[in-house]
Amino acid sequence: MLEKLFKLKKNNTNVRTEVVAGITTFMTMAYILAVNPSVLSDAGMDATAVLLATALASFIGSACMAFMANLPFVLSAGMGLNAYFAYTVVANYGYSWQVALLAVFVEGIIFIVLSLTNVREAVFNAIPFNLKKGVSVGIGMFIAFIGLQNAGLVVKNDSTLVGIIDFTENFNTAGIYAILAVIGLFITIILYIKRVKGAILIGILATWILGMICQVIGIYVPNAETGYYTLFPTFSMTDFSKLGETFGQCFQVDFDLVGIANFIVVICAFLFVDIFDTLGTLIGVSTKAGMLDEKNRLPGIKPALLADAIATTAGAVLGTSTVTTFVESSAGVAAGGRTGLTAIVAGLLFLISMFFAPIFTAIPSFATAPALLMVGFLMFGAITDIKFTDDNMTEAVPAYLCILAMPLFYSISEGISIGIISYVLLNTVCGKAKKVTPLMYVLAVLFVLKYIFL
Repeated sequence: MLEKLFKLKKNNTNVRTEVVAGITTFMTMAYILAVNPSVLSDAGMDATAVLLATALASFIGSACMAFMANLPFVLSAGMGLNAYFAYTVVANYGYSWQVALLAVFVEGIIFIVLSLTNVREAVFNAIPFNLKKGVSVGIGMFIAFIGLQNAGLVVKNDSTLVGIIDFTENFNTAGIYAILAVIGLFITIILYIKRVKGAILIGILATWILGMICQVIGIYVPNAETGYYTLFPTFSMTDFSKLGETFGQCFQVDFDLVGIANFIVVICAFLFVDIFDTLGTLIGVSTKAGMLDEKNRLPGIKPALLADAIATTAGAVLGTSTVTTFVESSAGVAAGGRTGLTAIVAGLLFLISMFFAPIFTAIPSFATAPALLMVGFLMFGAITDIKFTDDNMTEAVPAYLCILAMPLFYSISEGISIGIISYVLLNTVCGKAKKVTPLMYVLAVLFVLKYIFL
């Protein structure tokens, strides 16, 4: 039955590989079950309700991706989008979280309409090959940077913005936390070099176990006041009735209190970020997985985009911020995932996590950080496909700017934005305007307008 549903042989994979890939993807993105409730609770939402909504929306989105597109991409509440929801729309603009959820719902409906047409697919196909490669490399750098942060290796620095942690200061918390991440990284690399199946997943589990051993012998000392908690999971159930506090609240809005003009701006902001984060992730991960066809297009992208749109709409009704395709899906792809079976396995784990949320959310970030760093390395390899020659500068420079922008601006969509604007500008000014498609001009103008008005 699985062969018939997911065409495993056609995609040169098997059930074991897909299951391991699904578990791997889930393990690298399970942190969202802890982070998203924390962020959205700052907007006044109940943390348990948000956790349940996040898990359910992740399952719905991943199931849609699996059965509609047969792709190994997993969805959940997007980082960055949840921060925009809580700290900009609610905290700065003064809207209630119910209004913010309504904006996400409307955005999702718009996405469904765009996905049923060919607009989003056309955008994907319009992006030039070298820029697609740049997106893949940029995402690799972006998630590697996230990995360094999760490991506690990169810290804020007043003089240079960021710097490396002082291992001797707070050794029993921050110091050992970062050291465990470094050890985990080398465990993962060695296993990968030796071609051990499920190397990334084994690396996550091995690093977590090492951390628990360190806690037992007193090298790691939990300190909840500074954010360093016990590494051992608790075994308690979740209060499912809490979901009622957010379910359907996006429809409980008094429109007399909502300024239409500002509300449209909020929708557009969600729309811009979500569409290009999703496109960027699909480009980057599918490029790395070798899923693009001879015309550098992704077969099945239309149902993939529709699955993303449905997940966003469902998530808003359940009570969470914008649901999007996760860049951590690349961890599962790196583990061999090639079909929707990977996505549905991860989705089912999200569903199960509702029952045992405290266990899954206990996975420490230093254990998942090596997986992100390893995947970042694997995605960085696409840089060799970009020709950095004098006769290809109008292609190479936009790719370079795209790569540079993603980690430094902490945004996939910003990298794509700068890449597209610079591509159109350089090719037009340098006499190569024929290479630029009409849609690329439209996208460049829209991005410029975004910077002016949003």
